[in-house]
Amino acid sequence: MPKYLLLKHYRGAPAAVNDIPMDQWAPEEVTAHMNYMKDFAARLVETGEFVDERALAPEGTFVRYDGEGKPPVTDGPFAETKDLIAGWMMIDVDSYERALELAGELSAAPGAGGKPIHEWLELRPLFAAQLTVTE
Repeated sequence: MPKYLLLKHYRGAPAAVNDIPMDQWAPEEVTAHMNYMKDFAARLVETGEFVDERALAPEGTFVRYDGEGKPPVTDGPFAETKDLIAGWMMIDVDSYERALELAGELSAAPGAGGKPIHEWLELRPLFAAQLTVTE
């Protein structure tokens, strides 16, 4: 079965219909949103389609190999994933169509005022090519 990542973005995607930042929501609205996400994941566990999910902390650092010694580290000035990706869910489904269906349902999580966010989610398939080693 193909695996997909459903990526939630802080910014970079088209604006959601209910585009009020979470830090401006009432505590009960945040709780309702988080409960929706937990219930959604629990249903996917029951169907065998859930793999994993994580919310990402806002902190992050870019690191790269730069020869011998200490690698260079930077915090900008370019767009970083900590500014773009809020979290992700990995699903394991029978088809691309099912992945689209689930992404659409997750997009309906409640936000400010208890209304669905209608946020855009990025749906990314995992690379499925198998490594072949020949001698």
